[in-house]
Amino acid sequence: MIDSLNKALSAALHSLYDIQINPDDIRLDITRKEFEGDFTFVVFPYLRQSKKGPEHTAQELGEAVVSAVEQLEKYNVVKGFLNLSFKSSVWVDWLTSANITSIRTAHGSPRKIMVEYSSPNTNKPLHLGHVRNNVLGFSICQILQQYGHEVIKVNLINDRGIHICKSMLSYHLFGDGETPESSGLKGDHFVGKYYVLFDVKNREQAAKLVEQGMDPEEAKNNTPLMEQTREWLRKWEEQDSEIRSLWSTMNGWVYDGFHSTYDRMGVSFDKFYHESETYLLGKDLVMEGLSSGELYQKEDGSVWIDLTAEGLDQKILLRSDGTSVYMTQDIGTAQLKYDDYHMDQSVYVVGNEQDYHFQVLKATLKRLGKAYADGVFHMSYGMVELPEGKLKTREGKVVDADDLMDEMYATAKERTNEQGKTDGMEADELNTLYEQLGLGALKYFLLRVDPVKRILFNPAESIDFQGNTGTFIQYTHARCQSILRSISFDGSVTLPDHLEAEERALVAHFHQYDDKLAEAATNFSPAVMANYLYETAKLFNSFYNQHSILKAESENIKQLRILLTQRTAETLRVCGRLLGMEMPERM
Repeated sequence: MIDSLNKALSAALHSLYDIQINPDDIRLDITRKEFEGDFTFVVFPYLRQSKKGPEHTAQELGEAVVSAVEQLEKYNVVKGFLNLSFKSSVWVDWLTSANITSIRTAHGSPRKIMVEYSSPNTNKPLHLGHVRNNVLGFSICQILQQYGHEVIKVNLINDRGIHICKSMLSYHLFGDGETPESSGLKGDHFVGKYYVLFDVKNREQAAKLVEQGMDPEEAKNNTPLMEQTREWLRKWEEQDSEIRSLWSTMNGWVYDGFHSTYDRMGVSFDKFYHESETYLLGKDLVMEGLSSGELYQKEDGSVWIDLTAEGLDQKILLRSDGTSVYMTQDIGTAQLKYDDYHMDQSVYVVGNEQDYHFQVLKATLKRLGKAYADGVFHMSYGMVELPEGKLKTREGKVVDADDLMDEMYATAKERTNEQGKTDGMEADELNTLYEQLGLGALKYFLLRVDPVKRILFNPAESIDFQGNTGTFIQYTHARCQSILRSISFDGSVTLPDHLEAEERALVAHFHQYDDKLAEAATNFSPAVMANYLYETAKLFNSFYNQHSILKAESENIKQLRILLTQRTAETLRVCGRLLGMEMPERM
């Protein structure tokens, strides 16, 4: 359909104005809603060659194209915009053959893409910031796979370092044999409690040093607790058996908690990497870089890289005591990941506060001669805040992911019961519904805006049966299923060759799916598919409110509307899956 239009436009430009342009380079836009038409061709770029005004040029092209393409019904001109309309029968034929469930073949050759997301620390539970990271990362993977790429989903666990030693030392000093089981806490919550306790005790010690005349910032970093924590980190890197044993035990508690949260959130991974397994490789690569002269060593023994020529700064890669920093282990992890998979692109889903870090990582890998450095891509995104303000983990004010999901479940239950539409549903069915609605509302709210934007998330506003919410979309799917349970599509009935305006708008919208999927995959933006999903629900409801399905004027019109309902439900399910949303059958 579009190919024939592009060829006709290319031929018309050549015959009328001697303009040579490949049909593949013809750009067609979706006609704006306030104007009549399906596709719009902008003539302004060609006025220099046509030597005529925009309206005259568009008029000539419109006449030529409509006479050449039998599928076209008419055209209209608005200034320099040529709006082209296909016959309704063309849209009906396309509707009967369209299939959006199949995997697409990516433009060019499909690539092997690794997406790293989540990346939690084993000293605290997942929080609201992790929730956006997880739903973004998972959705990006779903979109890339649907577009035809080979995707590897990985999670780098931050299981070593000074912050991990803080929770370990705190438990060692103040735990008194308590366990997750004896406390009744989830493993990650249990360990997180001791991380918060460390901060409380450290502030108490720092206050005493300040009383003795020490600068507050200096006091915070030089308490007996901090000195002992740094000693623990050194001993951990020296393979101290007792510290390693405690580390293994506490990490095990945290992993149990993480996996429970991941399962409920509906995200998954193909492989887990651990910083404890990659930092030594990173140190080896740093020492190789030092030997080659790409890095330099200061008098205190620390190792640095000078990236001022790249417009960056000087960056430490090994501390003076030989311990590694985040960049060291990221270098090692990048190498290990490439050794394992030899991917074409390595995507890091990490908040925008780490923009500079990933510029340095990419530049450092290039300086170290790593060919895969060109494939490093930071999928940066904005932070999430609640109306109460930004998250502050160490002060114990973290908005926990588990608590947030519980709150979403409770809000979904309350709002659904207010609607009074769950009569006859069993307890298990209702429980599943509340979970689907709560998590669907959460995911959609976090994914509907461009990833780079900061989000102010209000759980109460995210669950609404009207408006731009996941709940409205899910309700639309349930409405479709309710209709389809009472009637089925008969493929033997000849469909009408006329479409009402709302029907035509819905079919034309389905036709945009491929372009929207390509845009979302190319730009790593689930927001594209989220907005397409909302528009699908909105257009269906507009059609549903204007036209009867079960009491249509004739059987062939009825069958057409059943088919539109089927296609809507299918589109909502497929696009919802790309966002990690489940679509209820009833609600």
